[in-house]
Amino acid sequence: MSRLLLSLAIVAATSVPAFAETVNVAVAANFTAVAEELARIFEAKGEHQVALSFGATGQLYTQITQAAPFGIFLAADEARPQKAIDEGFGVDGTFFIYAEGRLVLYAPGRDVTDGVAALEGDYNKLAIADPAAAPYGKAAVETLTALGLLETLTPKLVQGENISQTLQFVESGNAELGFVAASQVLGKAGQWLVPGDLHEPIAQGAVLLKTGETNPAALAFFDFLKSDEAVSVIEAAGYSVP
Repeated sequence: MSRLLLSLAIVAATSVPAFAETVNVAVAANFTAVAEELARIFEAKGEHQVALSFGATGQLYTQITQAAPFGIFLAADEARPQKAIDEGFGVDGTFFIYAEGRLVLYAPGRDVTDGVAALEGDYNKLAIADPAAAPYGKAAVETLTALGLLETLTPKLVQGENISQTLQFVESGNAELGFVAASQVLGKAGQWLVPGDLHEPIAQGAVLLKTGETNPAALAFFDFLKSDEAVSVIEAAGYSVP
């Protein structure tokens, strides 16, 4: 019996990498599904684990400045990862654009082929993400401004804390229309792809944080994000990769 227990112990010990580590990753809400898929593929390699935390980019950055134990920051803009480096939270020289997003007007069950006509139509609520915290919300405001509709539609606006909550507003019927990330509604009917010239590019930046600088899991996952395998997953989800 003792030999059997010893054998089982050896098998258990060898089935887990001796130096496995975990990296905590702060991820912009629009990238939720893709990040989960990337983490699954990475963990299947059997070396390290990934713990994901999702939220609006601005909210995540606030947590980073308050000593949240994140090793990697995947934002929905360029500004905050760069700011992380400038303010001493990010590792200099590690910033890169991991994805470029697209904004869509989403309205299940409605014909929004003509997005401008749909925005000017008959409805009660238009959902957008908080423009102060979420780059997709900022892009939505820029779009409405460029179309000359912001002042008219402001009374109809309802704000989600992040882009995930914004999508929930639309899918639950609390808002008939909403500006969300194209990656969230890939393949679904009832959407209008917002022309890129109506808002600033939604370039999503990544940065290795000081907390992850000596963490093997953080270093390995950060490198994985640049791999051809990861890029294929990101592009299949509706993003472009520079």
